[in-house]
Amino acid sequence: MDLVIRDARVIDGTGHASYRADIAVHEGRITEIHRQDNGSEGRGGGGGGPRPTAARTLDADGLALAPGFIDMHAHSDLALLRDPEHTAKAAQGVTLEVIGQDGLSYAPVDDRTLTQVRQAITGWNGDGGDIDFDWRTVGEYLDRLDRSHGGRGIAVNAAYLIPQGTVRMYAVGWDDRPATPAELDRMRRLVAEGMREGAVGMSSGLTYTPGMYADDAELTALCEVVAAHRGYYCPHHRSYGAGALQAYEEMVRLTRSVNCPLHLAHATMNFGVNKGRAPDLLALLDDALAGGADITLDTYPYTPGCTTLVALLPSWAGEGGPEAILARLRDDATAERIRHHLEVIGADGCHGVPVEWDTIEISGVSDPGLAPFVGRTVAHSAVLRGEAPWVTARRLLIDDRLGSTILQHVGHEENVRAIMRHRVHTGGSDGILQGFKPHPRAYGTFPRYLGRYARELGVMSLEETVAHLTSRPAARLRLPDRGLVREGYRADLVLFDPETVAAGATFEAPRTLPTGIPHVLIDGRFVMRDGRRTDVLAGRAVRRTP
Repeated sequence: MDLVIRDARVIDGTGHASYRADIAVHEGRITEIHRQDNGSEGRGGGGGGPRPTAARTLDADGLALAPGFIDMHAHSDLALLRDPEHTAKAAQGVTLEVIGQDGLSYAPVDDRTLTQVRQAITGWNGDGGDIDFDWRTVGEYLDRLDRSHGGRGIAVNAAYLIPQGTVRMYAVGWDDRPATPAELDRMRRLVAEGMREGAVGMSSGLTYTPGMYADDAELTALCEVVAAHRGYYCPHHRSYGAGALQAYEEMVRLTRSVNCPLHLAHATMNFGVNKGRAPDLLALLDDALAGGADITLDTYPYTPGCTTLVALLPSWAGEGGPEAILARLRDDATAERIRHHLEVIGADGCHGVPVEWDTIEISGVSDPGLAPFVGRTVAHSAVLRGEAPWVTARRLLIDDRLGSTILQHVGHEENVRAIMRHRVHTGGSDGILQGFKPHPRAYGTFPRYLGRYARELGVMSLEETVAHLTSRPAARLRLPDRGLVREGYRADLVLFDPETVAAGATFEAPRTLPTGIPHVLIDGRFVMRDGRRTDVLAGRAVRRTP
């Protein structure tokens, strides 16, 4: 054997009670589970016979050993190419991320679309000026992940969702209109090609332009292609505020019509209109599940959300793309119309709820000269400047060329806890790594589940929490050899101390690494050892299982 991990408390991902065992690893896979209680059928290997030996031994000394955590909603599309260490995720025990989220990413593209999408999501990933965009198709992007950093690979594994907004940008442009039959055929071909090249499904951002311009018929036609290739649809649906339940119902109805599996992205119930309404959402899901629907969801264990400041604008203001948005903002009459939609009517970009500027905190800017705005709400900055909040927001949008990110303090703790208990729940960080003051979920989601919600609050048992973060997402991704501690499975493993594991990241210090996670292995190789990042790059693109 290459490695034996001795005397671990195995939390195997099933949700069943933990047990003590030695775990033997060889050539990237778990080859033996030697249980100290002599084992039982279906729960790993037996305890009879001699304990396994290996060239290397790690004494777990009672640390918990679990499958590597799967981040079902990540925004590391360029970070994996940019940063070989990627400690933000590796240190949390994340061994696989699902990227291409919210309908906006970098493949498939042509030259025009690439330029536009880079500008549109600068706030998520930076402008990409440090990246050689030498790909155009989904397959080429996945290949690029595999040969990154001098051919050594990437820090953690990554699976990819085809971004529906980018596909629409490619085939239709930024026009707010139905696609023509020819354009729809082109979109269907792009989705089919991406699925054949290894994508696991398709994402949407239905409060982001231009993806939000798609009607249900268009989305249904694309989901039909996804279902035919055994993928799943992952929508950021049309509202998390006013009309949230109707937006969830729309996604359930749409996907069921073509038998497409549905995974609801960052499934929250936010804003004052939804305080205490998580049971309504869960009842909707339970009814659909009882009727045979295939549904999962992900959440992050925090109340504030995170997005870009420009995302709050009404959809009509986004027609034509980033330069058209900036032109509208510079025009006083049009800017006043935008303000009226935001502050009085409730823009669809702000989930149909009139914006409350004291809940909108600037978390990052692209222009370093605008750094004084970071860490303050728009309302606070406006007071300091002696002007109305919209004047401050408009100035920031223009001067930062739409590159500003925000924290949106609109969530409810009771909703967060209720949703995370649900049987189809999985963990997703929605982690945006850009900005001077990013959301701490990027660095803290998984240890926060284990420490805050399992150990301290008892919202779920530790075993059940681990199942939410491992086997459930692996099942959604249809990964036949990940997500469980099983003989023959890949040795993507995390060892943590159940008594001390905790998120170090806070809103004041969001890039602080967690505590209590000393060891993380991918493909049987240590990417974290004794709490330190090694130089191992064991991650690869994880392509859809045919």
